[in-house]
Amino acid sequence: AVVSTQSTGDNQVVISDYTQMDRILREERAYILDLCKKIKKSGANVLLIQKSILRDALNDMALHFLTKMKVLVVKDIERDEIDFVSRTLGCRPIATADHMLPEHLGQADLVEEIHIGGGNKVVSITGCQTSAKTCSILVQGSNKLLADEAERSIHDALCVIRCLVKNKNMIAGGGAPEIELSLKLAQYAATLSGVESHCIKAFADALEIIPFTLAENAGLPPIKIVTELRNRHAEGEAMAGINVKKSCITNITEENVLQPALVSISAITLASETVRSILKIDDIVNTR
Repeated sequence: AVVSTQSTGDNQVVISDYTQMDRILREERAYILDLCKKIKKSGANVLLIQKSILRDALNDMALHFLTKMKVLVVKDIERDEIDFVSRTLGCRPIATADHMLPEHLGQADLVEEIHIGGGNKVVSITGCQTSAKTCSILVQGSNKLLADEAERSIHDALCVIRCLVKNKNMIAGGGAPEIELSLKLAQYAATLSGVESHCIKAFADALEIIPFTLAENAGLPPIKIVTELRNRHAEGEAMAGINVKKSCITNITEENVLQPALVSISAITLASETVRSILKIDDIVNTR
């Protein structure tokens, strides 16, 4: 079961003698025990509790009662992970114990706590009996910078897979398609006159920023590399691209440097739409 906790305020109780304090403690114990019994009655044996930023979502007394009832408690589930966990386990987020019903619970074969070294522990849930095809990737690093970089690399790889699922076409990488398209547009612009010729020529020049940036990031002289790349394509070498490993221009397909066609298509489409939106702005009014 996934319990979502959202507190909207804080209350204070002022007591004047020990009798009132004892009564409050007895009422608190009875109230918490009743909540734990409702959870156990629903059939749940694993409880995932959302992290609360205002107060602790679980106190020691509740944890003691749930432990005696053989209910595993996993605390501090991030709010943005609730939807993923719910879909994976096939359960529903529950705000109060009164809504703890068997039909709202998820099913899994095994829930266990695994030690991953360095005193760190993770909770592994396997054998989820749902049709949701999800998984979790555990990223470890010696510091936060390396872990964040690994997470970014995995995200980029997943985005590439997503592009291939949507469009299975592959094209050469290394700036080859951008420089080839730039040359074709420049040739087409030469056949026109007036404003259209200048616009298409400017669009062609803008495409060269991709191989220029690629060469710059690789530590290569960008002007020299882009000039040589442009000349190679003008000679008919449509697959010539920037080989970062060899620091030169080679047939990039022979190096197996490929990229999804959707990447270049999306980049050019979004850039064109942005420019069109900017050109539609007639004036800017400064306000305070």
